[in-house]
Amino acid sequence: MKSLKEVVKMGKTKETAERVKTLLDQGASPESIMREALIPAMDEVGDLFQKGEYFVPEMLVAARAMQHGLEILKPQLIQSGVEPMGRVVMGTVKGDLHDIGKKLVTIALEGAGFEVIDLGNDVAPEKFVEAIKEHKPQVIGLSALLTTTMLAMKDTIEAIKSAGLRDQVKVMIGGAPVRQEFADEIGADFYGPDSTSGRNFARDVVSKEA
Repeated sequence: MKSLKEVVKMGKTKETAERVKTLLDQGASPESIMREALIPAMDEVGDLFQKGEYFVPEMLVAARAMQHGLEILKPQLIQSGVEPMGRVVMGTVKGDLHDIGKKLVTIALEGAGFEVIDLGNDVAPEKFVEAIKEHKPQVIGLSALLTTTMLAMKDTIEAIKSAGLRDQVKVMIGGAPVRQEFADEIGADFYGPDSTSGRNFARDVVSKEA
């Protein structure tokens, strides 16, 4: 498991896939590979990113390696009835086409064992409402990179309230211009300055529900 963790952290996609196959052939369970190698690897990558020792390119190549391993494991995980840790809906709010921040949070969440429904960019408030009704996530994540689109976060939270769904989901927000004061002002549950903090918040939400 240790060698798998290291090749994921280094972003070696081919070696990651080969190591996952070898571990399965040796009788390791898909869940143990997830819990003992893939998730810890992405946790460490997130921590290194938070400390400034890893940057966006390193995080993206590690995530690509993790995804290669996950693709091999997914059919086995489904077959063995392993449930994801939780479910999160992510999207960049209406009027905003930036997605790198959202992508990094999605990577961190998937690396931690969450099922992530990514609605993409320029997502209207009603689309978030529909996704909550359909997917029943514990958390939704709203991203914005422009000060002009930040207000769409408030509109989205208001739409969720109007639909009578606000008490069913926690709302986390993030993006370059976003600050804690703005999160408090619009009634978000959490502001995350980086992907690792968003991952940690989602974990806390799920663990409190368990």
